[in-house]
Amino acid sequence: MRGAESQGRRSLLIDDAAVLLGVSRRTIYYRIREGRLETVRTLGGSQRVLLGSIEQLLRQRRRLPDLAGIGAFEPGL
Repeated sequence: MRGAESQGRRSLLIDDAAVLLGVSRRTIYYRIREGRLETVRTLGGSQRVLLGSIEQLLRQRRRLPDLAGIGAFEPGL
C-alpha cells in the first residue's frame, strides 16, 4: 500500500484491526460508518484502517468509566 504508508500513515487490514480491538469485522465496519475509524483505499481498491484512528479509539475507550457493577443501571427497578 504505497499511498497512505508513504505519507507516514500506517494502516491495517480490516481483519487485523478487528483482532487488535478484540471485535468482529462487522463491528469494524460499523465504526468506520460511524466515523470512529478512518480508512484509506489501496490502489487495488481494498480498504485499510488507519492505525492512528485505532489508537484514538483505544484512548477514548480507556477514558470511559467502567459502569458495570457500580449500580449505575439495574434492570427491573
